Amino acid sequence: MDLILQGNDIETGDLKTLAKLTGASGIEQLTPKAFRLKDAQQDPGVPALCERAKLDYGYVPPERRLADYRLLVMDMDSTLITIETIDELADLVGLKTEVAAITEAAMRGEIDYDDSLRRRVAVLKGLGEDALQRVYDERVTLTPGAEKLLAAAQSAGVKTMLVSGGFTYVTDRLQTRLRLDYARSNCLELVDGKLTGGIAGEIVNADGKREALLEVRDQLGLSREQIVGIGDGANDLKFMGECGVSIAFHAKPIVRGQTTYALNYVDLSGVLPLFNA
Repeated sequence: MDLILQGNDIETGDLKTLAKLTGASGIEQLTPKAFRLKDAQQDPGVPALCERAKLDYGYVPPERRLADYRLLVMDMDSTLITIETIDELADLVGLKTEVAAITEAAMRGEIDYDDSLRRRVAVLKGLGEDALQRVYDERVTLTPGAEKLLAAAQSAGVKTMLVSGGFTYVTDRLQTRLRLDYARSNCLELVDGKLTGGIAGEIVNADGKREALLEVRDQLGLSREQIVGIGDGANDLKFMGECGVSIAFHAKPIVRGQTTYALNYVDLSGVLPLFNA
């Protein structure tokens, strides 16, 4: 296996120490923020050293290519985009702090997701549809590296999909803007141009995300090994469990411990060196 090391400030001394620790046959610079240690052996000292040096690491087969995969599935809030959409909507009614605390607890898996979503959406009752447009226009920002990752995936012939506990108002627009192939998310109920404080249809929770992925997988005739998943919260674990490669992106501890890789420091373009891309 090769050991991929990534970080915003990689010290030469750390590279040499890790190369010696793993018995690597050579060091190759992939990008300004990524290096490959060739033919590296797994060593129990690697995680602690990388954490101390603020480096992301991952053992990868040297022959792996992004084009070997057929579907890239991503969470939206705090993954593809930098915000939690519902927290920003709550900010418009002066309740961001309270709602954000519920969001955090739900993402850590500490409270029931469906109940938490209903509680958070209820505070939005009475907001006009223009509030949704305002949040999209003023606050939705793509995570650094997102466009580079998606462009590389699409160039390699990989289908792209969003599975989100967020809202169709945002996912639909991102799907068009970024030329994503599929998207599944929650639909906020609107009556006479105002939010009712409810969800229209079934809630897209952890099970809903997984089911959406499985539908597309079966439609495309894919195997688990042909799918890459990226997420950050506890409600992403079920869909990422259906992926051949799963990546926790700046994620909660409960997620980092159950995925193939964890990226804690670099941006979304850090996914690419894990696939020799």
